[in-house]
Amino acid sequence: MACVGSALGLRCMVRALSATGRSRRNWLVNGAMAIGTGIWTMHFIAMLGFRVTGTDVRYDVPLTVLSLAVAIIVVGIGVFAVGYSKSRVLSVLVGGLVSGVGVAAMHYIGMAAMRLSGEVSYSPVIVTLSVAIAVAAATAALWATLTIRGPASAVGASLVMGLAVSAMHYTGMAAVSVEVHPGHVVVPGATPMQFVFPLAVVLGSYLFLTSAFVALSPGPGLTKTVPPEGQQAEPPRTAPVHS
Repeated sequence: MACVGSALGLRCMVRALSATGRSRRNWLVNGAMAIGTGIWTMHFIAMLGFRVTGTDVRYDVPLTVLSLAVAIIVVGIGVFAVGYSKSRVLSVLVGGLVSGVGVAAMHYIGMAAMRLSGEVSYSPVIVTLSVAIAVAAATAALWATLTIRGPASAVGASLVMGLAVSAMHYTGMAAVSVEVHPGHVVVPGATPMQFVFPLAVVLGSYLFLTSAFVALSPGPGLTKTVPPEGQQAEPPRTAPVHS
């Protein structure tokens, strides 16, 4: 899911950089939505496999939704920085920093939404490492947007970004320690199958359907110019041949 979201987001950004006006803005919005939802979906699909012996795991619904909003909005800031900045280097550095911090914020807000019968603590060193990985992944992805040429390069960039985002997630999870409280306590919140799984399915479907739409839509330079009504299209010009 991280790779699919990255591929769609990078493709939308490539389209945006070749467009102007409202079209550029719309492509950038789509790119932010794709990357943000792809990262969030990967995070919570991975969390479906998280278990703590001795306690149930639930999720606070408002905080979980907030983590999704943060992922989309902060990644969007980075995407728009690249889309409208005059300096490529500055836009990639600023956009990568903001987007990376946003990805890390999404992860740890999502972790804060977790409810269980115990105390959760984190290793500061490993948390710092996970944030650094997120910033590096976001910066590399934005740099790839400005430099990728051809389908093979685009696929490679998407795989690298997807793997880097996943590495950030599991590095963040390696920082987690849980001290379980003795005794059975009813844990508030929604179970993963009640809330997280259905939302992940919806967002995953959105990514695949949007990917199909972007793949089938005409790319830059492929649209035909239609002459105004009542005028004939100008015939193609041929260069004179000299012997």
